[in-house]
Amino acid sequence: MSNPIQLYPLGDAAIVLKFGDTIALPTHHAIRAVCAHLDEHPVPGLVEYVPAFTTLTLYYDPWHFSAHGRLDPYAGVTAAVRQLLAHIQNAAPRHAPRLLKIPVCYAPEFGPDLEVVASHSHLLAEEVIARHSGAEYVVYMIGFAPGFPYLGGMDARIAAPRKDQPRTLVPAGAVGIAGTQTGIYSIPTPGGWQLIGRTPLRLFDPHRAQPSLLQAGDQLRFVPITEREFGQHQRHES
Repeated sequence: MSNPIQLYPLGDAAIVLKFGDTIALPTHHAIRAVCAHLDEHPVPGLVEYVPAFTTLTLYYDPWHFSAHGRLDPYAGVTAAVRQLLAHIQNAAPRHAPRLLKIPVCYAPEFGPDLEVVASHSHLLAEEVIARHSGAEYVVYMIGFAPGFPYLGGMDARIAAPRKDQPRTLVPAGAVGIAGTQTGIYSIPTPGGWQLIGRTPLRLFDPHRAQPSLLQAGDQLRFVPITEREFGQHQRHES
């Protein structure tokens, strides 16, 4: 990996690997490479990992890395992590990412802020939809709420600021824009993103074997659908 990775503790049972300071695809690929290695070669004592924009947090069992109470657990996990990183020569993901198509209805009922984004961008609503659905996105991380994807790759022309007054409740499936990012609300929550559409897909279901439909590293495209098609998809999901 080209840039040195910084390591620092997070509490007494986690270590953070910092890969950079800015959101960028090379940083994302480096994080995904470590995640892929951990998936294929689990490290005894590591409990789970949480990827983010520029960091990867590893949660561990302090007792395991203290050699049953004889050593400093952070020193033990640091040594294990440095050994892990030494084995990873290529920062690119080992497997081709999944490409998913996410149906979205941009009708006024589902996109109450579409005209706001269009006005801010000095575009017609149809042009906002075309630009939003014409890009290919990367899921940089899952956060804020279970299954909520932070996506990179949005056309900067349709960037729009968050709402001054957040909504007290945004429905699951709502597709929004905040700054230069777009994302999908996975569960009903408060939120201040500009809502331009909604998908009928269920992004988070605790009863599924894999609760989150999307994972960090996935790629996706938004596919415009009609209100009728939305209803058909929704019935299929329920």
